[in-house]
Amino acid sequence: MKKLIFLFLIAFNGLYAQVQFEAKASKTTLGLNERLRVDFTMNDDGDNFVPPGFEGFKVIAGPSQQVSQSWINGKVTFNKTYSYFLLPTQKGSLTIKQASIEIRHQVYKTTPIKITVTNAVEMPKDPNDTSISANDAIHLVADVSKTNPYLNEPITVVYKLYISYNIGLTNFKELDKPKYNDFWSQNIEIKQLNAEDATYNGERVRCVVLKKTVLYPQKSGKLTIEPLSLDLDVQIPTNRRNFWGQALLKEDNKRVSAGARVINVKPLPEAGKPLDFSGAVGRFDFKVTPSKTVLKNGESLELNVSVSGNGNLKLFTLPKPVVPTALEMYDPVHKEQVNTPLSGMNGKVSDTYTIIPQYKGNYTIKPMVFSYFDLGAGRYKTISSPEILVKVLDGPSPSDATVASNGNSNKRQISKTDHFEFIKLKTKLVSVNKKDFLGSKLFYGLLFSPFLCIPLLILFRRKKQAIDSDIAGNRTKMSNRLAKKYLSEAKKNIGNKEPFYIALEKAMHNFLKAKTNIETSEMSKDKIREILLGRNAKPETVNDFINLTENCEFARYAPASSVTINNDYEKAVEIISALEKQI
Repeated sequence: MKKLIFLFLIAFNGLYAQVQFEAKASKTTLGLNERLRVDFTMNDDGDNFVPPGFEGFKVIAGPSQQVSQSWINGKVTFNKTYSYFLLPTQKGSLTIKQASIEIRHQVYKTTPIKITVTNAVEMPKDPNDTSISANDAIHLVADVSKTNPYLNEPITVVYKLYISYNIGLTNFKELDKPKYNDFWSQNIEIKQLNAEDATYNGERVRCVVLKKTVLYPQKSGKLTIEPLSLDLDVQIPTNRRNFWGQALLKEDNKRVSAGARVINVKPLPEAGKPLDFSGAVGRFDFKVTPSKTVLKNGESLELNVSVSGNGNLKLFTLPKPVVPTALEMYDPVHKEQVNTPLSGMNGKVSDTYTIIPQYKGNYTIKPMVFSYFDLGAGRYKTISSPEILVKVLDGPSPSDATVASNGNSNKRQISKTDHFEFIKLKTKLVSVNKKDFLGSKLFYGLLFSPFLCIPLLILFRRKKQAIDSDIAGNRTKMSNRLAKKYLSEAKKNIGNKEPFYIALEKAMHNFLKAKTNIETSEMSKDKIREILLGRNAKPETVNDFINLTENCEFARYAPASSVTINNDYEKAVEIISALEKQI
């Protein structure tokens, strides 16, 4: 009898207890290398538990289930928990969406949880842990050659991964790539990753060089290199041993970060800076070489202006020659023969001008001046080219051309077409007898035209109302117009890097809005790929679209040649044209 009463009280209490189902996170702000625990707790038993998708996280353990039930002073307490352990895969503001469960034929959902993921943080070591820790056995280091360079002085960043011999590395991937804002950067290709013997903090370890980059700071002041972060799958020995005395290994996951590096860039000195200084920093040789100096009528010469040596060869402009008006000079052909090893750029850049003389005579091309800042000497240096004398043997003389255009007397040269200029070949005769306006065709046309326009106005108004009511259509048309407008604006700004990439990015976004009705706030990489692939777009075209859109913001701050900008514009036109056909 007591058991029946006990069961009745449990059922009665459970029937009238308020059901609670909630999600709790161990923390709401964590580093990219920290773990997060999420518990989904309920005070009544349920079925059909559906966890969220955990977008932006990797599930490393779970779900683990815990159930507890107690009877205290006649009150029954029930608790059931599903636990997950997560690792973030990206930085930013992430959301753990709703989970759901069915309790007593009713579905309950949790409240979404906002999680902020920051850069990787230093992980403290547990003093009570005597086993080998991945935190002490794996280190990612960014070696910077110089932290206090001059503006446009090359520095190198080498990312090295130090691994203890006690640790096994099975796999790794990049979580967060380093960003070089306000630097011109060039990655040096590493064809194969090899582990070499090295020493770290006095310990013999293995070292793998992951990335090498040459940087040229583009502005003075404190510049930050954002860190490289890796996700590593490792094998760690434990305190347990097998039958032969060998340590047993356990699989683990480790997040490492090289940490942000601050570079204090010194401005170039103002004292002694030449007026014609165009930003060249390094050690250079300057030459101006004509292909010939003696020409016949109709011949041309090529004037080669070149700078060779070590320094920021791609980041300054060459001086332009000044020639007499009797020599017609065309736009130059720019050529770069530049290598970028770990020590910085070296090679040669040149501009080749085609010059055609108009008249015979002797002409002088003035000396040209090139200035640069010598890092070794710590001062500015100037190189001058010699004066070039061009001799044109034959052809019209400047005096003949002057006589032909102005004449030595007041006589005017009359061409064949001028002979009959005084004769009017077309006449405009006006009748003497004019008709009255009243009763004319024009009179009646103007009189009845307002009545004829009424049906047209009604049709126009209905058409306008139909257009105004089509909100989605109007939005698509507006996005189409904006895409064309910004694409045209990008073409106009091909010579100006930052406005070009801003306009190009807007053109790509507005084209996507016009074709898919997606809002700018919804434009994530996964969402764009899902929508375009659903519209039968080819995967390679979708990847090109996403890559070009992501590169626009990066390219605003990274130096880019006119060839690169032209290529980006042509690639954008090609991608938009391909998507237009495919979707």
